[in-house]
Amino acid sequence: MLLEFEKPIALLEEKLAAMKAKAAQRKASKLLQPIQKLEEQIKTLQAETFKNLTPWQRVQLSRHADRPYTLDYITHMTNDFISLHGDRTGKDDPAIVGGFARLDNQTIMLIGHQKGRTTKERQARNFGMANPEGYRKALRLMKLAEKFNKPIVTLIDTPGAYPGLEAEEHGQAEAIAKNIQSMFDIRVPIICIIIGEGASGGALGIAVGDRILMLENTWYSVISPESCASILWKSWDYKEQAAEVLKLTAADMQKLNLIDGIIAEPLGGAHRNPQEIALTVKTEILKQLETLNKVKSDKRMEERIEKFCKMGMVKE
Repeated sequence: MLLEFEKPIALLEEKLAAMKAKAAQRKASKLLQPIQKLEEQIKTLQAETFKNLTPWQRVQLSRHADRPYTLDYITHMTNDFISLHGDRTGKDDPAIVGGFARLDNQTIMLIGHQKGRTTKERQARNFGMANPEGYRKALRLMKLAEKFNKPIVTLIDTPGAYPGLEAEEHGQAEAIAKNIQSMFDIRVPIICIIIGEGASGGALGIAVGDRILMLENTWYSVISPESCASILWKSWDYKEQAAEVLKLTAADMQKLNLIDGIIAEPLGGAHRNPQEIALTVKTEILKQLETLNKVKSDKRMEERIEKFCKMGMVKE
């Protein structure tokens, strides 16, 4: 899958691959210098392109079909992951996955949205849009982590909570609200990381923590650009303008003091090197846990509450 602004880079990469193949076949040393020159040209173009991305282009990157999801991070950065299922009141929601895992020598509870890679899996996981049972499962796992005094890490990547009739009948709003309320009272450290889309209450249901972090090419907002455009301009054609005015990028969120940090992605986006971004995320989690573990639980909870109470406050 190629995004429109990636096509000039892809054309140069195709040319580079052809030159390398030709050089290998003919053992042509004359091509070494042009190859090096083209490689430098590609790096320069990549740096310029991804340095100046628009908010809408970052939204597109956050939805890239090859972007790593929660299970990819689990594969690349954890050991001994034990998947846990069910909310103990209704059913298991595959849109949210979770369980105990080990980061080096640190045991954590890892919970996250899972969209699915194939069409069949996406349908089974409801494209990462959780039902109330998913949020209740997440809260059950958080309480389990608290019981065993293990820190919690949540990975957020959802276009929103599922808005279907059955979800509403089963108490979607109540489940999300209860999670938000309960996460303030959990005594173990909580780190929340937006790894893709962070839309509305679907994201907030697992996004109350001591540290809120965003990957470089992700977004976090009460509404998607398309939905915002359909409300304000009555057309999805204005989605790019909506992305601009919503101030939904990681840089915007940090400027507004709504997050605590931005995790840099590999040049070209997380999908270019899933293993590298997983290692970067793992390193950041361990660094944050080292700090949070030194703080007494009562003080940590007070700071967590204070952090969210300050959000939205302005001085005139």
